[in-house]
Amino acid sequence: MKQYAVNKLAKLAGVSVRTLHYYDQIGLLTPSVRTSAGYRLYSEAELLRLQQILFYRELDVELKEIGNILDDPGFDLVHALESHRQMLLSKKSRIEALVATVEKTIFHLKNKVNMNAEDLYAGLPKEQAEAWRREAKEKWPDQVAHAEKQLLTMDKESYRQLQEGFKANGEILASLAAAGQDPASDQVQQEIAVHYRYILQFWGKAGNQAAAYKGLGDLLANDERYTQVNGAANPALGKFMQQAIHIYAERKLQ
Repeated sequence: MKQYAVNKLAKLAGVSVRTLHYYDQIGLLTPSVRTSAGYRLYSEAELLRLQQILFYRELDVELKEIGNILDDPGFDLVHALESHRQMLLSKKSRIEALVATVEKTIFHLKNKVNMNAEDLYAGLPKEQAEAWRREAKEKWPDQVAHAEKQLLTMDKESYRQLQEGFKANGEILASLAAAGQDPASDQVQQEIAVHYRYILQFWGKAGNQAAAYKGLGDLLANDERYTQVNGAANPALGKFMQQAIHIYAERKLQ
């Protein structure tokens, strides 16, 4: 019968010699043989018992309770191992899910690229972008300052998603206008509510929101640059947006 000295067993099990000495001291794991020189020798039975001790410790069971479990006459080693296997597989799944979450977070942080001022006006000719920004700052200095500060905290992917969502919302509203929908209808007002939430991401919540949002509606009706469709002026869309926005502001923002 093969026997293991305490140093060898400690190395095999990945525990310290001091731990094995302590388990012996409290009667949790006693060696099968003590030599006349005081050396501890462990057989296969002690190896299996130590395995159970380590399994239960992994499950945060107290040492005293582990001793009670292992010393119970009805203790079934095979059943215990099957139970440990199931619990360890469950724990493995949870850990794998956590690892996946951590990896996604690391990837996001490593690939996060903050916006710069030029990115806010990408896609517009430089002179036009500068003119629009200058004009907007004259008309709505607080809103423009808030919008630029807010947007510059975003990474490029988040900003792209915001742009795409806002564009999709605008296209839906344009299609509703072209179809002759009543600006007061539930369908139109639902999309205007989405439009308003997007606007808040640029403006923030400050001042008289109803008046500010109505002012935006008036701008859309009076300045064809903001309601062009495929590069062509669309005064009907501007009027539609003005009416829909005024209705929403009076119903929801007063």
